[in-house]
Amino acid sequence: MNRPASLFRATGKQRREILLPLLVGMLLLTGWHAAVRMSGSDIFPTPLEVLHGLVELAQRGLLLKYIVASLFRVSWGFSLAVVIGVPLGLVLGWFRPAFAALNPFIQILRPISPIAWIPVAILWFGVKDTAPIFLIFLASVFPIAVSSMSAVQNMQQVYLRAAQNFGLRGLPLFRRVILPAALPQIITGIRIALGVAWLVVVAAEMIAVNSGLGYLIIDARNAGKRYDLVVAGMVMIGFIGLILDLLVRRLEKFDEVRWGYGQR
Repeated sequence: MNRPASLFRATGKQRREILLPLLVGMLLLTGWHAAVRMSGSDIFPTPLEVLHGLVELAQRGLLLKYIVASLFRVSWGFSLAVVIGVPLGLVLGWFRPAFAALNPFIQILRPISPIAWIPVAILWFGVKDTAPIFLIFLASVFPIAVSSMSAVQNMQQVYLRAAQNFGLRGLPLFRRVILPAALPQIITGIRIALGVAWLVVVAAEMIAVNSGLGYLIIDARNAGKRYDLVVAGMVMIGFIGLILDLLVRRLEKFDEVRWGYGQR
C-alpha cells in the first residue's frame, strides 16, 4: 500500500538533487556574467568566452589530452597510496608496538606540504610523470594511513568481544571483524585523500611537467594571457573533481560499508 508513496518521495528527492544544483549553477553563471560586464573588464572572461575556450581546446585535441594526462598521474599516485596506506594504517591501529615505533615519523612527515617536495621530486625524478606521481602519493598516503589507523583504534569494543566469544582469533578476526568495522572511516579517508591528490596534481603540473590541466593553466597565462583558457582549465578541474568525488561516494552504497553512515 505504501510503495507508490515511497516511490513518489524518492522521485521527489532525486528531482531536488538535480534541480537545486542546476538552479544554483544558473544563478552563479548569471552573477559571473553580470559582474564581468559591470566591471568593464576586458581581461577576465565571461562564461560564454570560457565555453568558447573549451571548444577551441577540444577542436585542437588538447582538452582530452590534458585531462587524460592528469587522470593518469592521479590514478597511479593515488592507487599506490591506497595500496600502501590502508594496510599500513590497519597494522598501526592494531599492533601497539608498530604504532609506537612508526607513528612519530608519520606525524613528522604528514604536515609537510606536498608542494614543498616539488624541488626534491624534480631532483630525484626529473621533469617527467614520475615526479607528480610521487607528489600525489605523498599527499594521499598519510590521510589514508591515519584514517585507517584511527578507524581501528576507535572501533567499538563490543564487536571484538562478540567475535572473541565465538572463538575468532588472529587473521580471521582481522578479516571478518576489524576490517569491516573500519571500512566506513577508511572510505571517508580515501574520499578526502582523493580531493587532496587532485589539488596536488594541478600544482605539480604547473612546475614539474609539460602536460595536464595544471600545465594548461600556466601555459595559457604565459602564452598571450589567454585568461579564457585559464578559467576553462579551472572549470574542467572543478568538474572532474566533482565526478571523482561522486565515484568514491558510490562506495558508500555497498552493504559492507553503508551501515556505518547515517541515513536521512
